[in-house]
Amino acid sequence: MKSKKAVQRFPLRRVATGTLMFAMLSGSALAADALSPDSEWMFGDWGGYRTQLQDDGIKFDVNYTMESAANLGGGADTNTTMRYSDQWTFSTNFDLEKLLNWQDAEFQMTVTNRDGHNVSDQVADKRTGMLSSVQEVYGRGQTWRLTQFWLRKGLFDDVVDIKAGRVTVGEDFDNFDGNLFQNLALGSGQAGNWRGDRWFNWPVSQWGGRIKLNFTPEVFFQVGFYNQNQANYNRGDGFRLDTSNSEGNMVPAELGWMPQFGPQKLPGNYRIGGYYSSANGDVYGSWRNGAYQEQDHAYGGYVLLQQQLTAQDGDVHRGLGVRVQAVMNDHKTSKTDNYQSIAFTWKGPFDARPDDEIGIGAARIHVNSTYTRSLRQQNAANGETDYNSPTYLPIQDGSEYDYEIYYNAKVTKWMSLRPNLQYVTAPGAVSEVKDAFIGGISANIAF
Repeated sequence: MKSKKAVQRFPLRRVATGTLMFAMLSGSALAADALSPDSEWMFGDWGGYRTQLQDDGIKFDVNYTMESAANLGGGADTNTTMRYSDQWTFSTNFDLEKLLNWQDAEFQMTVTNRDGHNVSDQVADKRTGMLSSVQEVYGRGQTWRLTQFWLRKGLFDDVVDIKAGRVTVGEDFDNFDGNLFQNLALGSGQAGNWRGDRWFNWPVSQWGGRIKLNFTPEVFFQVGFYNQNQANYNRGDGFRLDTSNSEGNMVPAELGWMPQFGPQKLPGNYRIGGYYSSANGDVYGSWRNGAYQEQDHAYGGYVLLQQQLTAQDGDVHRGLGVRVQAVMNDHKTSKTDNYQSIAFTWKGPFDARPDDEIGIGAARIHVNSTYTRSLRQQNAANGETDYNSPTYLPIQDGSEYDYEIYYNAKVTKWMSLRPNLQYVTAPGAVSEVKDAFIGGISANIAF
């Protein structure tokens, strides 16, 4: 284990390295408005040059997200050493209508880098891990990745919208913007979190795309097609572009409604969808003679219901909102067969702090009973009855529950700090593991 001093130095080194790299690339870090609390970017607008580039059709962003957490009590390991994980995002968007007079077209390229450690590894039994993660920015491979490299084109006055290239499924399906929860179970793209071996969310990309039909400005239907390649997960393969290890394809479909209610035009985001994957996976009910005897394809469905309920002092950007999510997966090949969550957010709670936000949420993640039965069968076949035996397979049965409350303080327009408290019941859905109380803090910086 690293010393506490080494752990503390790690995030500072990561931040300093990334900041210096961007400063060297920009060549304009000493702009007059650098570090101004009223600027959108830490390094400022470069005397208006950055805004001018956006007006001309070139928008680029460099963002840094860090999430730290400490186990304050409970869990499998009561060690309270804080764990730190982070993500750098370098993105460029080209408005091809402005640049090439190509109507309703854009090109997006994004490179990401993730690094760090996850306190969930000490909260849960190391043999199973948590079902969720108390640091959502951790995971999907601690490595550099080409996360987005796609072209989007609208046709027939935006009745048809097509996107293709290197894409992440969750940027289009089961999606909502503005998530500030640090726990993975309360964010966007939940269908991919509980079927991550089929549905690849950010920052893992794959070849694919989607066709979207906008029936009205509020109602749409979309279908996607994504190549399945487990090599996309591998550390060091973040820029792998071939399909030599293709295992199949995934096809999601979604119906969406994005209304605005009342005279204040309170926005809503309602989606229902499903997916089918042709990639084979073990059928958990077929375990016998020391192995799974059958494989099958995967399928599932999801619901996302999001609505702003109030506008504070007539400002639609402030007020109370609610979000409900649910996922169901097949019982043959999915370890987690269903999931539900509810979250409330209050934007601009205080007149003196109109850009701050308070959030509270709860999630339930249920383990497939067929998978639970296969664990018991394997322990019986191996003669394992002692939970403390290193070769015993902990029985994941029932549900893990994740709760979180946070306060997001908008320190400047380019930086926010977000302390949070989390509580995890039955980490990993293992009854022998004590409930855990976690304290965390995250930060977002736009350079």
